[in-house]
Amino acid sequence: MKNFKFFLYCGIHHNVPKEGSAFYSKTEENGNTVISLSGNISLFTIEEILLSLREILKEEQPKKITIDLSKVEYLDTSGALLLVRVEEEAKHSGFTLEYINMDQKIKAMMGLIDRDVLMTPQTATEKRGPGFIERVGEETVSLIKNIREVVSFGGELIYETLYSFFHIKKIRWGDVILYMKKVGVDGLPIIGLISFLLGLILAFMSSLQLKQFGANIYVPSLLSIAMVRELGPIMTAILVTGRSGSAFAAEIGTMKVNEEIDALITMGFNPVRFLAIPKVFATVIVMPFLTLFSDISAFLGGMLIGVAILDLTIYTYIQQTIKAIDVFNILISLFKSMVLAILIAGIGCQRGFTVTGGAQGVGNATTSAVVAGLFLIIIVDSIFAIVLNYI
Repeated sequence: MKNFKFFLYCGIHHNVPKEGSAFYSKTEENGNTVISLSGNISLFTIEEILLSLREILKEEQPKKITIDLSKVEYLDTSGALLLVRVEEEAKHSGFTLEYINMDQKIKAMMGLIDRDVLMTPQTATEKRGPGFIERVGEETVSLIKNIREVVSFGGELIYETLYSFFHIKKIRWGDVILYMKKVGVDGLPIIGLISFLLGLILAFMSSLQLKQFGANIYVPSLLSIAMVRELGPIMTAILVTGRSGSAFAAEIGTMKVNEEIDALITMGFNPVRFLAIPKVFATVIVMPFLTLFSDISAFLGGMLIGVAILDLTIYTYIQQTIKAIDVFNILISLFKSMVLAILIAGIGCQRGFTVTGGAQGVGNATTSAVVAGLFLIIIVDSIFAIVLNYI
């Protein structure tokens, strides 16, 4: 009897009366202890009942316990679990326990409990993580799925872009102007600051090497070619991807989660034409201007080094910069920026349309838009470098 244990299970219950208590009375007949429970046997009173029963078992060692439930007014799942546990443990402890005067509600509540599952020890099972082959297979399938989705969305975006060129009045120009401000005007401070510091650093580092040969005069030429041909467009594209590409994905992804895109389809709107086209047009329009602004900011940073450290005059610095670049390089830089703008806005919108789930899905899509955008920027810039080398 001393090894008898009571187990208690507490869960979350609704509509449980919080007023009232559980009471008991005890009588003894020929070694048989009769306990009469009354009141509420619920989540809020089972601890009181448990302490009372433990006190009885500690003081006495009855051969049989009879529990009278005729006066029980309320029994919830916690109380039913307590009664079932007491009954099962009594069988393993060598004495008899019997419930009497159980009404239909109590029987129905106790009948919901699976005694086999309740008394079976629960053992934690180790879940083996996917092996190397499984991970390679999963990543391959995911890559193929992503490529298919990007190609499918790209085809639809190209079709809607051509459609918009032939139906100019159907373009939502108000949204285009709004996104031009968000992508262009709002992005000028960070692009100007980063480009200025980049030009300053490039001029300073290149001067350390060129001054050994007395070639400080070529620092403006080196900086201007590097910025116009490569660094200007790619740095602008990276910053726009982090600012605007991620914002496009988050905006459309949130609409997808809130079922606003389904509402647009129901009302007869084409989601790509309604949401993606204004973003793409705005990004393509402002990217060349952002690239030029980035180049000018870098030239100013390099000029600061040239005048302060290299003893170059402002006129000399500007003249060397103009000699190093030509119209072809500027046009190629602007064209490259427009191509990168299409990729940035397109991949941002595409990731937004593929969002599933809730806030976590929006976060994943935003991260994916930035990562995929940076990857495509590097790939396209490499292609331009190879092609321009032969041209």
